[in-house]
Amino acid sequence: QVQPVESGGGSVQTGGSLRLSCVASGYTYRSNCIGWFRQAPGKAREGVAAIYLGGGSTAYADSVKGRFTISQDNAKNTVHLQMNSLKPEDTAMYYCAARGCASGLWGLLDTFSYAAWGQGTQVTVSS
Repeated sequence: QVQPVESGGGSVQTGGSLRLSCVASGYTYRSNCIGWFRQAPGKAREGVAAIYLGGGSTAYADSVKGRFTISQDNAKNTVHLQMNSLKPEDTAMYYCAARGCASGLWGLLDTFSYAAWGQGTQVTVSS
């Protein structure tokens, strides 16, 4: 397995935007899925958004729908998470994860369904 690598975190004010990027070199085939997860201090890791590289199907947590957009750049083997209208409650360490999806698109936002994880990138939103 090749560990995904995240980039793009930072600090913004409420209402600002950030774009996270994930390169998962070992998961570029169309039968794979990429997910974004986050973990705030003292809280469990939660799924934010995920995408099926083979057909573009996506999934979002209710808390980010309409504000976050996950997309794929096949030419660069990169998955982006565009985060708009950021809120202080979006503050967390954001992780990119990868898994095979040949058996179906079950559990796209479930941490246990992913095989490979990046080291994370910090997002801080101040009020």
